[in-house]
Amino acid sequence: MLNSLFLYSDWAPLVLRLMLGAAFMAHGYPKLFKAENRQMFSGWLESMGFKPGKFWALVVGVVEFYGGIALILGVYTQIAAILIAVNMLVAMWKAKWGKVGFTAQGGWELDLAYLVIAVSLLLTGAGAWSLDKYFLSF
Repeated sequence: MLNSLFLYSDWAPLVLRLMLGAAFMAHGYPKLFKAENRQMFSGWLESMGFKPGKFWALVVGVVEFYGGIALILGVYTQIAAILIAVNMLVAMWKAKWGKVGFTAQGGWELDLAYLVIAVSLLLTGAGAWSLDKYFLSF
């Protein structure tokens, strides 16, 4: 009984969705709903060449916060996963690649882990414990 529980492959996407979804909701919330954070983030994006910064800050906030909710619920999981994967690729490339080491303070190892989890969900789908299973047939 216990062995079959741990080998049940549909638990893996659920665990990945919950972790990645919660992390991205936490990252996206201040970008959308806290004015000071939104202004600082949009200014930072402008300084990296993403103009207009307010527009891109909104896009990133929506992808992170609502994408996180979608992952937790398991609805439109593959769409949320690809958007988050692109988000992480851009973050790694523009903000960190060649500027900080892999495991240095502010390094990109966590970004890489988020990217790999998002790609995994993109490839496997949401799993059995999701709303996608009932409403979508990807």
